[in-house]
Amino acid sequence: MSRKEVNYWRDDACAKAFWSQHEVAAYRELNEATIEWLDPAPGERWLDLGCGAGRLTAALWSKSGGTLAEAIGLDVAPLNAKAYEKLDRESSPPANGKIKFQQADLSRGLPWTEPGVFDGAVSGLAIQYCESYDEATQTWNSKAYDRILADVNRALRPGGRFVFSVNVPEPSWRRVAMETLRGFWSMRKKGWMLLKLWRINRYGGWLKREARKGRFHYLPATEIAEKLEAAGFVNLECRLSFAQQAFLFRCRKPAVAKSSAA
Repeated sequence: MSRKEVNYWRDDACAKAFWSQHEVAAYRELNEATIEWLDPAPGERWLDLGCGAGRLTAALWSKSGGTLAEAIGLDVAPLNAKAYEKLDRESSPPANGKIKFQQADLSRGLPWTEPGVFDGAVSGLAIQYCESYDEATQTWNSKAYDRILADVNRALRPGGRFVFSVNVPEPSWRRVAMETLRGFWSMRKKGWMLLKLWRINRYGGWLKREARKGRFHYLPATEIAEKLEAAGFVNLECRLSFAQQAFLFRCRKPAVAKSSAA
C-alpha cells in the first residue's frame, strides 16, 4: 500500500490562500524579479509550472503584448481552473482561448512526453514540492524533483528558457511577514492583511515540517545548480529575492549545435 500524507495543495482553501499572495511585499518583490527575467517572443508557447491563479502567466501574456501562441498553466489544485477562465476572458490584449489551464501533479512529471513543445517555462516557488517516497526503504527522496527538471528540459525546444524560484533552506516565513508589516499602519485593510499572512504562515509551517522529513526540497543553491546541469541546462544564473528567502534561477536548454563543414 502506498504511503498516504496530507496534501493541502489540492485543497480549495489552500489555493485561495495563495491567490492573494501577490499583495504580500516579499511576493511582489519575487514576482517583479521573475518577470524581469522573462523574455516571451511572438508566436512562442510557454508553460507556467505550479501556476496558482496565474500571475506569472498573466505577466507572460502582457509582456509579449498578447502575441504568444499559447500560455499554459499547470497546477494540482482544480480550483485554479476558475482563475484561468477569468484570466483568459479578461486579459488585455484579448487572449481568445490562448491562455489555458491543465490540472496535473508535478510530482508525477509533465503530462507531455514529446520533446520540444515549449519555448519557455516559468515557475514560482512550486517545483520544490515535487515529492516521491520509496516504500522499500520507507524514506522520501528527490527523484520527483530531479524528474521534473529533466521533463522541463525535454519539453523545451533547443535554446528554450527556464526561469523559476525555490525557497532557501529553512526559509523564515516570519521574515516574509515582517517585510509586509513594515507598512502595516498605512494599510487600509489591516485585518484582512493579517488574516492573509496568518493563512500563508499556517501553510508555511506545514511545508517546513515536511521539508525536514525530506518530503519537500529546500536546497542550497549549489545543489540546485548541480541538478540543473545534470538535467542538461546551461548558462545558469541565480539571485536572491523574496526577502532573501528564495533563490531565483535562470537557465536555458542548449541550442542545437551547428554541423561542421565536411
